[in-house]
Amino acid sequence: MTTERLSIFPLAGALLFPGLQLPLHIFEPRYRAMVSDALARDQRIAMIQPQGTHDGAPLYRIGCVGKIGEFETNDEGRYTLVLQGISRFRVLRELTVATPFRQVEAELIPDDDDTALSAIERAGFEREARSFATSQGYAVDWESVGKLDDAALINGVAQIAPFDIAAKQALLETGTLAARCEMLVQLMQFFGRRDRDDGKVTLQ
Repeated sequence: MTTERLSIFPLAGALLFPGLQLPLHIFEPRYRAMVSDALARDQRIAMIQPQGTHDGAPLYRIGCVGKIGEFETNDEGRYTLVLQGISRFRVLRELTVATPFRQVEAELIPDDDDTALSAIERAGFEREARSFATSQGYAVDWESVGKLDDAALINGVAQIAPFDIAAKQALLETGTLAARCEMLVQLMQFFGRRDRDDGKVTLQ
């Protein structure tokens, strides 16, 4: 097993999938230091969700490594950048480090680039997505959606969907595109229902 040393950016609700992009605005000093370090080395930052809101909260086991693409910095040292997803990873252990940002030892998880949905799975997903978008009041360019390949569609929706942290993490940890598609359909059906009292539902 080949392991990697990764600098991590724990950010609740922010997912990154291989092949997709995630825009970030970096303003905290410790994460500005992380970006500066990444730019001086391999341009990689590992996105992962924390399991709590307090500083140093335990991490979920699965995240995604991204490579810094376009970036800008201002006079105050803040960064605006776009992270390009490379590979999911599994945390093996958190390292004791002197840097202000956290680091982990991890193994990369290979993804099957050749996976595709069946025509029935694709049609069922698009039908459910249309229903969910209508119920949430989202305006969607369905013509453009129809031109996306299966991975870009499923992972793209998983990355931006307004689900809770636990649901988004479950999507990231799902190993195959077909299974992620099925889970997304179930989540859209679940979150599409609204409680009569407060208008909210949650998996947590």
